Amino acid sequence: MSSEYVQAGDDGPGARFHFCPRCSATVYYEPLGLPEYISIPVGAFADPGFPAPTVSVYEGRKHGWVVPPSPAEHFQ
Repeated sequence: MSSEYVQAGDDGPGARFHFCPRCSATVYYEPLGLPEYISIPVGAFADPGFPAPTVSVYEGRKHGWVVPPSPAEHFQ
């Protein structure tokens, strides 16, 4: 069971976020324009060997200390 809220997108329909009603951690989210996808934040996994991302989005909003892997596909 999760609680949810919908966040409007900048250019698209946004996403429906599902979060833990006890601790408020985001468990997964559904991009509303891509019904065949479910996104899971990498922070939900405790595996230090989790593979690096292959796509980096919203780079114009990232913290300065965040360095996406160079082979990843980059979007501002």
